[in-house]
Amino acid sequence: MTPILQNRAAFLALHKQGAPFIIPNPWDIGSARILAGLGFKALATTSSGFACTLGRDDYEITQGEALPHAASLASSVDIPVSADLENGFGGTPKTVAETIRMAVSSDLCGGSIEDTTGDEANPIYNLDLSVQRIEAAVRAAKGGFVLTARADGLLHGVTDLSNIIERLQAFEAAGADVLYAPGLPDLDAVYKVCSAVTKPVNVLIYGGLTQHTTNDFAQAGAARLSVGGRFAFNAYATLADTASMLKDGKFGLLSENAAHINIVQKFLK
Repeated sequence: MTPILQNRAAFLALHKQGAPFIIPNPWDIGSARILAGLGFKALATTSSGFACTLGRDDYEITQGEALPHAASLASSVDIPVSADLENGFGGTPKTVAETIRMAVSSDLCGGSIEDTTGDEANPIYNLDLSVQRIEAAVRAAKGGFVLTARADGLLHGVTDLSNIIERLQAFEAAGADVLYAPGLPDLDAVYKVCSAVTKPVNVLIYGGLTQHTTNDFAQAGAARLSVGGRFAFNAYATLADTASMLKDGKFGLLSENAAHINIVQKFLK
C-alpha cells in the first residue's frame, strides 16, 4: 500500500461513532504545521479561512485556487488532510465529479461537498439533484478518498431538522463516507442526526455547541468535531486588535513573549 493509501485508510479509521476526534481547520501551511505539531491526528481546510488570506469573503474562491491550496497543505504535513471543496465549484454532477477527481490525484485524504447553490434566492439544490451530485462524487472518489456529504440548509434558513436528516439519509444511501450538517443548534439536534444515520457524523462546534465537551458529543454519537474558519478569524481578529492599539500609540501587545515565539518556531522548522 502506498503512503497516500495508508494515510487515507488511517483517516477513515479515525471516524468512530461515539468516539469523536477533533479535526481543526488551518488556513495556510504555517497554521497546518503548528496544528500537526501539537499532535492533532488530522486536519481539514477551511474555505472561509483561506478566503481571508486573499482578502475575500467565503465562496469567492475558485476551483483553480482552492484545490492547489488544499493540496499544498496536505503535502506540508504527515497527517491526513481533508479539503473543504464547497459545492464542488459547479452545479452539475459532472463538475462535482471533476473536482473530486482532481482532489484524489493529490495528497488529500478526503473532501466535502455541500448542497448549496450560491444563489441567495434559492440557496439549496433540490434533493434529487443533490443526491445525483453526491453519487457522482462517490464514483469519482477512488483510492480510499474519504467523501463527506454536507447538508447546509441550517445555515440558509432551514429550520426543520427532519429536512436535514432526510438529506443526510439520502447522502448516506448514495455512498458518502461521512455526513455533516453544519449549524446544528443544540446537543439534542446532534443526537437526533447521529441516531438517524449509520455513517459517521461530523459536527461543527458552532453557536451554543461551544459550551459542551468532547464527552458530551461522544454521548450524542458524533464521530468528528471541526471548527470551520474560527481559528483563522480569531487570528485575524488578534491582528486587528493589536494593530488598533498600535495605531493609538499603545505598544504593550508587542512585548516579546518568548514562549509564544518558541512554540511557533518549533513547529515551522
